[in-house]
Amino acid sequence: MLIFIAITSYKALTTKDLHHFLEIAKGIDGLLFRTPMSHEDLFYFITNLIQQGFPKDKIIIHSDIELLEKLNLSRLHMREMDARAFDYKSRHPEIEISMSTHSLESVTQAYEHHLDYVFYGHIFETPSKPNQTPRSMEEIYQVLQLPIPVYAIGDITKETIHDLPLGFAGICAISFFMNASLTQIEQLRKEWVKDA
Repeated sequence: MLIFIAITSYKALTTKDLHHFLEIAKGIDGLLFRTPMSHEDLFYFITNLIQQGFPKDKIIIHSDIELLEKLNLSRLHMREMDARAFDYKSRHPEIEISMSTHSLESVTQAYEHHLDYVFYGHIFETPSKPNQTPRSMEEIYQVLQLPIPVYAIGDITKETIHDLPLGFAGICAISFFMNASLTQIEQLRKEWVKDA
């Protein structure tokens, strides 16, 4: 069962990042590559990461179908309402496809097009979305009624995890996973399980 999905910071990834991902690999269930790096640079970064022992089945590619196929990976994440996700899933049901969502309508569309899960948020106020109001409790409860796994996103930390409503399949985060040690991630997992 997937619980924790780490998302890379939106920057060119470095050797330091590569070592961090190797260190935390055991504690996460997926690593989403969301970066401005070129197709070629990201290809070489991920190839190097895999060669150094990072589990291939934990790698999630953001939007770049060509890169997914070139690396022979099986997990793809798409932007909200990107029709390519629906088309690709219909032609490749074996590929795990997720989507970012911010509304009940988007989550419903993802479910109706047989996507595997969605990221939904933002749940808490977050520096990455200044001046944007988080989803309301009413919106969250409506989304959690749909029969698709929903992952919370938006300033999920060891402090806020206890405030998440029950029903989320897991969490996704940028800052927490980019900065946490394996021990801190394992502690957060204990907190998640305790509250589930």
